[in-house]
Amino acid sequence: MAKQSKKPADLNRLAAAIVGDATSETAAASDDGKDPAAVALGRKGGEKGGKARAKNMTPAQRTNAARKAAQARWNKKS
Repeated sequence: MAKQSKKPADLNRLAAAIVGDATSETAAASDDGKDPAAVALGRKGGEKGGKARAKNMTPAQRTNAARKAAQARWNKKS
């Protein structure tokens, strides 16, 4: 049985893959021109950001933030 080729479901990605094959360019999905070290630093800060922010808030501020977030979720669904 012949193997099926791995074609992207998205037509834009399929077109980019075809053009890349035709021009012998390799386009990596993760290569977006960003510095990997900077991305790692940003991710490190993002992982601890919410916890650090909540630690510095008063209980009333945390309650208000949670209420606002819940309201935003409910409004988003309708």
